[in-house]
Amino acid sequence: MSVPVAVLGAGSFGTCLAMLCSRNGEVRLWTRNEATAESMDRERCNPRHLSDLHLPENIQPTSDLEAALRGAELILLAVPSHGLRGVLQEAVNWIEPGAIVLSCAKGIEFETGLLMHQVIEEVLPPHHRPRIAGLSGPSFAREIAERRPTVVTIACREVAYAIAVQTTLSCPWFRCYSSDDMVGVEVGGALKNVIAIAVGMSDGMGMGTNTRAALMTRGLAEITRLAVAMGGQAETLGGLSGMGDLVLTCTGDLSRNRRVGLGLGEGRELTEIVEEIGEVAEGVRTTRAACRLATRLGVELPIAEHVRRVLDGEMSPKDAGRALMTRQLGSESHR
Repeated sequence: MSVPVAVLGAGSFGTCLAMLCSRNGEVRLWTRNEATAESMDRERCNPRHLSDLHLPENIQPTSDLEAALRGAELILLAVPSHGLRGVLQEAVNWIEPGAIVLSCAKGIEFETGLLMHQVIEEVLPPHHRPRIAGLSGPSFAREIAERRPTVVTIACREVAYAIAVQTTLSCPWFRCYSSDDMVGVEVGGALKNVIAIAVGMSDGMGMGTNTRAALMTRGLAEITRLAVAMGGQAETLGGLSGMGDLVLTCTGDLSRNRRVGLGLGEGRELTEIVEEIGEVAEGVRTTRAACRLATRLGVELPIAEHVRRVLDGEMSPKDAGRALMTRQLGSESHR
């Protein structure tokens, strides 16, 4: 059955999700840039992201937020995490009362320390809250758009709505599992980007696969520690939105956050690296937000904190690695 869908955000992930949803019917793909919307409608491709892939005819690009949201029963929020609140504040009056709102952004709001579903809850009226959901898991946009098998998690406090989204999005090349652990799923999706920067720095310095495995394993311990402190479930982080997304982002060549780390490990400047990538690497902002939040909660995140110090120019990647390796010894069971 066709469900009217709106996708807000025409970056790589928003574009690939619009293509995924278009197999069931009409999709409205919103971008703030009017010229980009007109180009997509005319040329049937996104001029800035996945530009070599054809947009199906039932994707309707638009820069009119009201037109994008009118009558939509499923709304996918695929804007960068730092822009989510602003877009929602513009959109709130046009979101249907019964619509399911699915966050596809991965990050932590710096000013508030809120996860994405918590930002949505703050902006939207209370009657929307049962229908706020989040998507996370190992999912590079290009591979989804090319119909390569991908498996993700849909989380919602009211699991019936997670199942509804799961049923709508799932197909032979895109499989969704459901969860009621919004916190665990979103912390995993956000913090894996931080660890990917750390792994990239290590690889950029030629530290080897032993180091990579250690950073990923201890990074997962940090992610789990923060998630549990925020009310999430530790077992969630052993799944797709935790370990699965972490493995992909730390090792995959399409990972923007890994590329940031690689550049830093090679001695390049952060501004130069980010400009060259040309798309948002969420881990840069998330590192700072996560460290600030962890301090407030009294949670120790040594890898994330040393990544922050490198990003902020307080120490070199080499010095960060040395500092991590010479920390006070402890028990692995003390997570």
